[in-house]
Amino acid sequence: MLQIKQAIIVEGKYDKIKLASLVKAVIIQTNGFQIYKNQELLELIRYYANTTGILILTDSDRAGFQIRNYIKGAVTKGNIKNIYIPDIFGKEKRKNKPSAEGKLGVEGMETEILREAFQKAGVLTEEKISGEIITKTDLYLAGLNGTQNSALKRRELQEKLNLPKLLSATGLLEVLNAMMTKEDFWNMLKEDK
Repeated sequence: MLQIKQAIIVEGKYDKIKLASLVKAVIIQTNGFQIYKNQELLELIRYYANTTGILILTDSDRAGFQIRNYIKGAVTKGNIKNIYIPDIFGKEKRKNKPSAEGKLGVEGMETEILREAFQKAGVLTEEKISGEIITKTDLYLAGLNGTQNSALKRRELQEKLNLPKLLSATGLLEVLNAMMTKEDFWNMLKEDK
């Protein structure tokens, strides 16, 4: 079982149940879009952001990204880190049919995939990656942001790294910096050519 010091924010109770089998941590569920109406819950999330820090782990569908972005906008102080699960198509066992976008949510992820998501976010190590950080300029120079076909190239890289396709350039930058140095980034891109 992984010991996580940050509070983990998830969408629903089945996400919380799934995660509780993998981590020992405070897990807070937003109850989906109810987070918009629940100021007490938002204050609790702000409290944890300012004390232990929070990890936002929502589904990789549009609703998950909407909830994630709402929390990031509403919690302006403290330590916030995002954990992203890959786009895996399928249906959760307890449901009769797949979600609207056909993607598995947190509850449908295999434990090893969740562990990898925490690893990619840099949560499972106290060690900081040493070396230069990757910047938006690097993304631009690599053709991943602000250039013709950059969205397509970004999606291809995100697919290769098993990251969701709805990830923004800023979100990708955050994940890349948790995973590797600038040198590693450029070496990875050279290998792809």
